[in-house]
Amino acid sequence: MTPLKVVPGVLRVASVLLAWRLDELVDAAHLYRPLKLLRPLLARSRPGARELPRGARLAMALTELGPIFVKAGQVLSTRRDLIPADIADELAQLQDQVPPFPGSEARVIVENELKARIGRLYAQFDETPLASASIAQVHAATLHDGSAVVVKVLRPGIEQKIARDIALMRSLGELAQRWHPNADKIRPLDVVAEVEKMLENELDLQREGASASLLKRNFESGVDLYVPAVHWDFTSERVLTLERVHGVSADDIAAIDAAGIDRKALAAKGVRVFYEQVFRDNFFHADAHPGNIWVDLERRAEPRFVALDFGIMGSLPEADQYWLAQNFIALFERDYARIAQLHVAAGWMPATVRLDELEAAIRTVCEPYFTRPLSQISLAEVVVKLFQTARRFELTLQPQLILLQKTLLNIEGVGRMLDPDIDIWAVAHPVLKRILRERYSARRTLRAVRQRLPEWLHAAPQLPELVRDALRQTASGEQRQLADPAQLALHAELALRRRRALLGGLFGTALLGCATLLWIAGGPAGSDWVALGCLAVALLAFLTSARR
Repeated sequence: MTPLKVVPGVLRVASVLLAWRLDELVDAAHLYRPLKLLRPLLARSRPGARELPRGARLAMALTELGPIFVKAGQVLSTRRDLIPADIADELAQLQDQVPPFPGSEARVIVENELKARIGRLYAQFDETPLASASIAQVHAATLHDGSAVVVKVLRPGIEQKIARDIALMRSLGELAQRWHPNADKIRPLDVVAEVEKMLENELDLQREGASASLLKRNFESGVDLYVPAVHWDFTSERVLTLERVHGVSADDIAAIDAAGIDRKALAAKGVRVFYEQVFRDNFFHADAHPGNIWVDLERRAEPRFVALDFGIMGSLPEADQYWLAQNFIALFERDYARIAQLHVAAGWMPATVRLDELEAAIRTVCEPYFTRPLSQISLAEVVVKLFQTARRFELTLQPQLILLQKTLLNIEGVGRMLDPDIDIWAVAHPVLKRILRERYSARRTLRAVRQRLPEWLHAAPQLPELVRDALRQTASGEQRQLADPAQLALHAELALRRRRALLGGLFGTALLGCATLLWIAGGPAGSDWVALGCLAVALLAFLTSARR
């Protein structure tokens, strides 16, 4: 979008912000300073705007600007490391509700996408939507085999509207990046990029279906969490057909109590399910507000949750997942020195950070919380404040960790609605320790080695030649730079160390292969211990060769 085309949109945004008395945002971005004298004519204050807190005023302004700006506000609400808590709390309440589009248009979209008349696809299709949002709306339907389903249909022309609004947001972000005094902390262009990525994912309903399928497979028993099945024959990029499920929103306390469900047990189960998603499966529902997390009222003796809307899912790189789990364990055990060490070891902070200063800062944040009963401590609040404190030490947060932080806030909020006295720490600590014990056990490590062994064996014949060529190139390059005998002697010593390291690595690889073969083949009693012994010696060989 050219600069001239975006000017009317920029002026409209500024006008709405001024109408809701958000003058400081406009002034900070220099949007209206050239027209300061005309400001009263350009924007009249909305009734009651002056009495509202700033977070509520911003939420109302975003709602008036339209659904894509509501999405931006929802994303911004997750960035509690960047914005004040009062604004984040208000933006988290933003609802993505817009008037529905005609059901006849939804019917046409379904027929065009699935290449068949609606009567051949569904025995019944209700043109009156069950729900409507900015990206898509949902219709009830019945398959010819009698299965009750819901059909999610993208709004007509939504791609063009999103592209236009994103271009406008990017222009606003560039203005804020240039003029806002705290642009380095708020990073407006990064926020716009997050909004764009989230919307791009939500525009592909086939991707959402794949996410639902994976989450259902992870909780296949359906005892703790039930995920509706995807009907792939009736699904495409713009149409998603899911099994119809029933329940009530997790914040409908009256209905849950009327059904006789034990809310304390349900709240504890919700916390356990969250930690299993993140640390057992590394795939978690990242939009887990009460509207997307239902409670099955039919299962009174064994209550369970029902998950909906899989457009925003999260996962972590394996290394971050490990470091994050260890950080949680250290936090549960109030080991502040270890938290500081883990942040540096994970690469989230530069190695130049003074660990004693970081440890003191972490202790300053955490200790006031531990003066309260554990049931009154918000784990989500502690994590948010830790991230805010760590930013002073050049913390680099990945988007996945921000998404996880948001989900932690949502899950804890749901848990405390169901059981205000829930001890999040007491529930989460043993679950996390169990998952880590299982995930990083020697048996699981051997199983992972066995899976990768064919790949290693395939590459093994080329390894000596590759190492030889690398050493030869390094040696020839160094020799060209060496001038005196002392440097040549030093080079020879380094070359000897490299050869020893290479031999240690090859020895470790051989032992690793032996351990894997013993594990694959099985054998008499005690063979597992022999395999573990080989694995231990292999690891020692690798460590020794790395030190040389």
